[in-house]
Amino acid sequence: MSKIGSFADHRAPLLAGTVASITGTAASLGIALSALTGLGATKTQTTSAVVASTVLFGLLSILLSHRYKMPISVVWSTPGAALLISSGAMGFPFSTAVGAFLVSGLLLLLTGLWPALGRAVASIPKPIASAMLAGVIFNFCVASFKTVATFPLIVLPALLVWLVLYKLATVWATPAAMLIIFSLTAINLGITVPADQLAPTIELVTPTFDLAAILGIGIPLYLVTMASQNIPGIAIMKSFGYEIPFRPVMISTGLATLINNFFGGIPLNLAAITAALNANEHAHKNPARRWLASVWGGYVYFVIAALAGAAAVFVIQAPRDLILAAAGIALIGTIVSSLSSAMEDTTLRIPAMITFLVGASGLSVFDIGSAFWALIAGLLVWAWLSLKRP
Repeated sequence: MSKIGSFADHRAPLLAGTVASITGTAASLGIALSALTGLGATKTQTTSAVVASTVLFGLLSILLSHRYKMPISVVWSTPGAALLISSGAMGFPFSTAVGAFLVSGLLLLLTGLWPALGRAVASIPKPIASAMLAGVIFNFCVASFKTVATFPLIVLPALLVWLVLYKLATVWATPAAMLIIFSLTAINLGITVPADQLAPTIELVTPTFDLAAILGIGIPLYLVTMASQNIPGIAIMKSFGYEIPFRPVMISTGLATLINNFFGGIPLNLAAITAALNANEHAHKNPARRWLASVWGGYVYFVIAALAGAAAVFVIQAPRDLILAAAGIALIGTIVSSLSSAMEDTTLRIPAMITFLVGASGLSVFDIGSAFWALIAGLLVWAWLSLKRP
């Protein structure tokens, strides 16, 4: 009876952790790969970034969950990766982009060491931060529908599957759409992955630094990671009754991000959607036992890391338009939530809309991308409209 009871006790968290890790990675992997290749990463560098990231997801999810007995899930910044897709047009070498990633990692670490920085980021109105993200990813969401004209037999089925599952089983909508679009791409275009390129590889990247890249990539990446992942992640966990230990979690993810950067990886942060899957009643009836789900999910990430080589080889061979279309489908949910958040406060709609329009414009001044200028424009308009009339 004890063995049966033990299995019953672990079955729900094992299933929840597996579903959360697989769906979360499947939904975001296309975005991350598109961002890395767009920034000029080679196949080896792209593989290295995904391997290092997923291994660190696993390690941090296991260690933090076990230490604090909470379902703490750590992932990469999917909104950050979405922001980075537009940064490829800035023309920086990949080593310079990695230098900007490193600045984001340092800021994340500093947020844990100096909580006032976290409070300062939290003081930026959420509608403006959301509008910045929505503006930057707007053109990539549109790309999904533009690509229908070129590859109708590949993109239309993926969009249809996404729409059907969004109504019937929302959590599976994006992963299933990614599976459809990549499978049809491989079949219709004859893309294969040679057996000798299946093994994951690791390569260190020496960062280089450029002020324009730091302002146009590094700082917006930090702000998006905090505003769209860490702060919502803490709020989601609180809604399930878990008080996340802010300081140790931020220090841990900041240090892990710095390690990840030297392998070409993007910032790591608290999960939001994945966290909800591991923290709800489906993970375990007893909230005190739900941490087992994120621990098991951590081990699943190790398996995903072993498949990173094949994913990177495939993405590099596939047409750029199809990769962007896949990323656009994966970002539909993100842009919906971002635009909803941007417009929710009627007093901030004008600053938020200016932020969105500047971000969507692709504006680049002094080689600094639109994400930075969108945030500056939104904050300036907010400050102006907030002034009292004399």
